[in-house]
Amino acid sequence: MSKKAFLFPGQGSQYVGMARDLFDNSIEAKEMIITADDALGINLSYVMFNGPEDQLKQTEFTQPAIFLHSVILASLIRTLHPDAVAGHSLGEYSALVCANAMQFYDAVQLVRIRGKAMQQAGEAHKGTMAAVMGLNSDVVEECCSTASSAGIVQCANFNAPGQVVISGSVDGVRMGMELCRQKGAKVKELVVSGAFHSPLMISAKEKLKSTLDRTEIYSGRIPVYVNVTAKPVFHSEEIKKFLVEQVTSPVRWTEIIQNMIKDGIEEFYEIGPGKVLQGLVKRINQDVGCFGIDKYSEMVKYI
Repeated sequence: MSKKAFLFPGQGSQYVGMARDLFDNSIEAKEMIITADDALGINLSYVMFNGPEDQLKQTEFTQPAIFLHSVILASLIRTLHPDAVAGHSLGEYSALVCANAMQFYDAVQLVRIRGKAMQQAGEAHKGTMAAVMGLNSDVVEECCSTASSAGIVQCANFNAPGQVVISGSVDGVRMGMELCRQKGAKVKELVVSGAFHSPLMISAKEKLKSTLDRTEIYSGRIPVYVNVTAKPVFHSEEIKKFLVEQVTSPVRWTEIIQNMIKDGIEEFYEIGPGKVLQGLVKRINQDVGCFGIDKYSEMVKYI
């Protein structure tokens, strides 16, 4: 039997109407959504189901919305059992709940705190991000190093071969974009509320650490490949440390998928809204199986 991994998406995969079909068709899903609304003290489900889109795009709503959608799906799937899990940035929290390393009630509150802290950091320290297509990651890193003379800039997401996101101060990122363009890359500045996975998020990192210090985290039942190292972790103290470091460190997604394949994973299932991670997996390795579960109709056969 093929070894399987569940992958959980991060910010950017949200859409108005997300998880509505889960709420309408599953008592368990409905209870989890109501629990999340109560735990957060906000009507998150209303924003998920109805928008407006501008509100759903706000980091403090986006992160718990994607987390909730993903975790509900993972909890409803009964006949498909992952041998390992990973999540892209925010998605790491969904992965940890799936691995039983974190309780749902604790995690949804952590994600809300993380989202608010990151949004506040973005407001206090204006920055931006940009997608760089068509260059090797080491060349992008060299461009960032040179551009750092203009301001903070670093690689934030190593998403797939030839697909890197850079993050930092506006001046630093824009110089980095120009240097990458001169090397032949296609570049696009992203519409974001902050310079995620850069030193400009350090205040969010500090707020999250103080909350994580009071949160019970357990050793996972299956390996969780973490963003910071791209390697599997099991132990609670390691998990907690890497969740803190993740806020200002790059997401090593290409390495995560490559390491999972080296460790025998043959099938990948994106659990949650959208299809972003499926596209990245196919860019990293076209020989592995790649599937997505977003809607109730896609999930119901696995109950």
